[in-house]
Amino acid sequence: MPRDIPVANDMLLVSFDREYRIRDIYFPHVGKENHSQGRPFRFGVWVDGDFSWVGSSWELSLGYLPDTLVTDVVARKEELGIELLCNDLVDFHENIYLRRVRVRNLLAREREVRLFFHQNFSISESEVGDTANYDPHSGAVVHYKGPRYFMVNLCTQRACGVQEYTTGARELDGDGGSWLDAEDGLLSGNPIAQGSVDSVVGVRLRVGSGAEEEVYYWIAMGKSHREVRLLNQLVRDKTPATLFTRTRDYWQLWANVKETRIDLLPERIAGLYKRSLLVIRSQVDAGGAIIAANDSDVIAFNRDTYSYVWPRDGALVAFALDKAGYLELSKRFFFFLRGVIEDEGYFLHKYNPDGSPASSWHPWVKDGKPQLPIQEDQTALVIWALWNHFKRFHNIEFIKGLYRPVIMKAAEFMAGYRDEVTGLPNPSYDLWEERQGILSFTVSTVYAGLAAAAKFAYAFGESHLAIRYLRACREIKEGMDKYLYREELGRFVRMIVPKEDGFEVDETLDASLCGLFQFGPYQAWDPRIVNTMQAVRDNLWLKTKVGGMARYQGDSYYRVADDGDTLPGNPWFICTLWWAEFLIARAKSKEQLAEPLEIFHWVAEHALPSGILSEQLNPYTSEPVSVSPLTWSHAAFVVAVIHYLEKLAELEHCPTCDNPLHPSQQDIIQTTLQQVEEECQKRLED
Repeated sequence: MPRDIPVANDMLLVSFDREYRIRDIYFPHVGKENHSQGRPFRFGVWVDGDFSWVGSSWELSLGYLPDTLVTDVVARKEELGIELLCNDLVDFHENIYLRRVRVRNLLAREREVRLFFHQNFSISESEVGDTANYDPHSGAVVHYKGPRYFMVNLCTQRACGVQEYTTGARELDGDGGSWLDAEDGLLSGNPIAQGSVDSVVGVRLRVGSGAEEEVYYWIAMGKSHREVRLLNQLVRDKTPATLFTRTRDYWQLWANVKETRIDLLPERIAGLYKRSLLVIRSQVDAGGAIIAANDSDVIAFNRDTYSYVWPRDGALVAFALDKAGYLELSKRFFFFLRGVIEDEGYFLHKYNPDGSPASSWHPWVKDGKPQLPIQEDQTALVIWALWNHFKRFHNIEFIKGLYRPVIMKAAEFMAGYRDEVTGLPNPSYDLWEERQGILSFTVSTVYAGLAAAAKFAYAFGESHLAIRYLRACREIKEGMDKYLYREELGRFVRMIVPKEDGFEVDETLDASLCGLFQFGPYQAWDPRIVNTMQAVRDNLWLKTKVGGMARYQGDSYYRVADDGDTLPGNPWFICTLWWAEFLIARAKSKEQLAEPLEIFHWVAEHALPSGILSEQLNPYTSEPVSVSPLTWSHAAFVVAVIHYLEKLAELEHCPTCDNPLHPSQQDIIQTTLQQVEEECQKRLED
């Protein structure tokens, strides 16, 4: 079930499913630890003797207040004559989750309405050894285990403090627990429970005819009882309304950094652009980790999650943030990577948000022989993204701290980790993490990474290193021309695999072939690239009413059906946006930008109503498939939109003065850096 409306600061992330139930609570890192393990936190209403948990039987609208990470939820149940207007947030500064509920009485008489909030913690990702108890000194319910504490409290317009509560044992299958105690409208008041436990707090309201009453509910999160007690008191002293206002205002300020001319976009596309940046922000940890996704439902598919840092995904997200002007977040990420790069100069498969190595399925031994279980594009794209960061902001002191420990270390690895005969990088695992070989996408990124390292070396006065890396680039390009381009097909192939007597050629059409022009070896208008990308479009664009681009022919990951002619795989947002990138890159007129804009509208149409983008779509129903939101999907949208606006600025000129009609507000590239790029390109061509 997708996570429609995540809210976060950079230490705490709370996400909801489409039935408006809290399903994931990550603390003290975004992505680690999940203190609910995907179990639902229920929200119930009792009125006139009837009880209902908010969910699928209600009319629900899940969205956000404009330009914020504050939700805007309407839950209505005609049978009860009740409408709930709800806003959820994580305070931008403190580790406090807060919900405002306005209870609207739809009937023409005064009524008593009882609200019930259910807590379903599995603290530190385990249901063993938790405690839930009522704390009379704070007037709150506390869940704790080890160095993790969660304090739950309420405020009405008249008083603060939990007056009705219960704690109890939770059935391991999730079918039973203290939440059932709420369904008669009364709570038993059990003050403490230990083991696998849950709790419920309740509040009673008198709501007049056609009137509404307001309630605030919050959970303070910390590493000690003292910490959550102080946070709880802060909410009461400052008032929940103040925390609501300051967080809403903060996000509106954050989302409206004027770096990109989104005023030139249709309103719907501009709105999704800002929503994408906010969703990306929700997936960034204080320590710099950029998380791929935090939808715990994927555990049911492979007993693991996406709550990890893939250096490739993170580099592409950092690139999007840099393009949009949010340099402080990308700087955090690059410093995170400085702490995890291997001494040999490469990155591992993935990392936990705290920087420790994460789970992996890439073996260190193959056919009885040791191997490096890496995806080399992950190393290469970090260096490529770093150069784009430096080119954008020219922050020399920042780059100085990364030049030796990251840039040069990775460059030396990439320059040396190549086949002496072909000049191409040695085999590694592909970006989809499914196969091993010499892939067009990976090779393109290594070319880009080494070209970026050469520019850094030249800028830092080490021209001998620049020449070494540029020579490697030239050899890689020659190898691509000779081995990855196939004259008999008139296009590039996805992969070659070395064999004793040559190479096994994988001709499968793969959307990642777009890397050939995205990362520099070739221009988008090169006839070989045009032929390759047209073949990708002809074979991977879905022939269903949903449309969109699949990853590759025969993609089985979360495959919905086996209709190979109609369905090469499920449509992915990133792959569809890559086609838009190709169209933008080769556009020679404003009219040729019409199709990319149509693709942006397609993305907006297939987003969730809240603006959330999943990884994949059901090709027949357009329902989200796999994780949602996927950070990479939102980053791909941000980058494609900015490239569209940059091309628009390039193409539209004043007929009198010939100056751009829409000068970019982010064009601050320094002349010296332009000279570095030009000099390196000249040396490469020579």
